[in-house]
Amino acid sequence: MASPKPEDVPVIRTVRDAMVMGNPFSQPALYLQPGFPSDNRYNSASSGASDGTMTDMTLSQIRLLVEIVEQGSFRAAAMRLDLPPSTLSRQVAGLETRLGVRLFNRTTRSEALTEDGAAFLARATPALREIESAMTEMTARRAEPGGLLRINGSGSGLALLLPVIARLQWRYPGVEIDLVEDGQLSDIVAHGFDAGLRLTEDVPRDMVAVPIGPDQRFIVVGAPDYLKRVPAPQRPADLLDHACLRARRPSGRLIQWEFASKGHEITVPVTGRLILGNNTLALEAARLGCGLAYVTEQAASADLIAGRLVAVLDDWCASFPGICLYYPKQRATSVTLRALIFEIRRQ
Repeated sequence: MASPKPEDVPVIRTVRDAMVMGNPFSQPALYLQPGFPSDNRYNSASSGASDGTMTDMTLSQIRLLVEIVEQGSFRAAAMRLDLPPSTLSRQVAGLETRLGVRLFNRTTRSEALTEDGAAFLARATPALREIESAMTEMTARRAEPGGLLRINGSGSGLALLLPVIARLQWRYPGVEIDLVEDGQLSDIVAHGFDAGLRLTEDVPRDMVAVPIGPDQRFIVVGAPDYLKRVPAPQRPADLLDHACLRARRPSGRLIQWEFASKGHEITVPVTGRLILGNNTLALEAARLGCGLAYVTEQAASADLIAGRLVAVLDDWCASFPGICLYYPKQRATSVTLRALIFEIRRQ
């Protein structure tokens, strides 16, 4: 039987062409470029390679073949894959040895997909697309926020986060949150937390900080009855003449009474006969007329509105960046944590 002329031989330019033509083929070879002489002679040393070694082939290796056909040449495919052409050639040669057939006929002028190569890709490409589709579907499922997030922080910080968590869990029923009250500035990585809550100024440098509320400021407050007995301070130094209700941070350190006005900053070493374990107790003591308390404006807002407490030294009480959610910069961020961050930023 006469060999077909080059112009009679179907041309394979894409994987879709190979799939449409199907298998078996009536031509000795299917060409990427017309006019290339047919050569369907295979290496006899590889003719017996049907021993199951092809099961070692990976999806990435099949993608290499698809890319060569789609790009039209080894060189173009190598550029697309960011591989040296010699590396791509060696990988294809290894696949040909493993399959026991020649997949491409190559000369210095062109590359041609052989009949066996076209038959293989016609079968393998749909399977590859199916697997890729399944992997995409699984990735999409994994992209749905869910599972457990562990977050630590002070009680006030956690309370600030609760409205955000309520929206997140309403939107994603699979999300679980474990809020652990901890004002010790613990290492969230060492203690197995996904994120923590702190004042922005206390966040370590290797963490990412996401503000979750407005700026805050500490203010000085006292009961009206107390301020009737002792004249209200006019400047921070006047606090040395007052009974100051000192409070401790959760770490045990006393809270410093810090003030700023017109670029001038000052820390007053206040004294007083009553030291309390937290700001909540300091507020209660102030309401009872025991002295002046140094607390956050947010904590004292209800008492100020109701008239149970009065603010003093207001011009010296500057604002500062408030509480933020923070998490490790170097750790891969889970989809659930990203969803929480999105909810924080959209409020």
